[in-house]
Amino acid sequence: MPPALAYCFAKQNQHTPALAVNGLKAENLTEEFRKVNVLMKVPALKDGSFTLAESIAILLYLVQKFKTPDHWYPADLQKRARVDEYLSWHFMERNCLPLHKQNVLLPLITGQPLPPEKLELATEELNVALKEFEEKFLQDKPFIAGSEVSLADLVALVELMQPVCAGYALFEERPALAAWRSRVEEAVGKELFLEAHQDIMNVKNLTADQFAPELLESFKQHLLKQN
Repeated sequence: MPPALAYCFAKQNQHTPALAVNGLKAENLTEEFRKVNVLMKVPALKDGSFTLAESIAILLYLVQKFKTPDHWYPADLQKRARVDEYLSWHFMERNCLPLHKQNVLLPLITGQPLPPEKLELATEELNVALKEFEEKFLQDKPFIAGSEVSLADLVALVELMQPVCAGYALFEERPALAAWRSRVEEAVGKELFLEAHQDIMNVKNLTADQFAPELLESFKQHLLKQN
């Protein structure tokens, strides 16, 4: 799950215990970072002597420690269940991240274009997931849990920004989804949302020499195993 998620939520609620690292410089691959997250992945959180990994766990920790406004993770049992339902289903590993990796990172790192059939398959799978999202989770509601924005909406939109940044115009022919996106961005703050996604929005303009060598090799081995 993207670091933008924890960053965006923490800043929106004026809390910043999330550990900031520069992924392009492979700061998450250092021994110092290993002390925070032995898996050496971002995002990670360090709050005093307490450390935590994984975006959803970080979000729930921030909600409960800092008593953020109720709408983010409602006390109402059924509204909270709607949030949990989406968080149990979410897009990322199955749909959004594969398209981003294949269409952006693989060509960047290997220097080889993505075979059209692989891009087509990843796009088809994302289209199916988007249909499920609209019909099951969003329906005709302003937000996933009802009339107010929640963690579920923030997680969903941040995940969908992965294929958007890979060049997939998924909102263009989906007016209900586009209207939902506008509501979520407005609730979070458009400037903050853009700030959180600044790096990923520019990823298509990067060249391989802008990555730390150890990060480049790590990405390459991981992507080649999957493809």
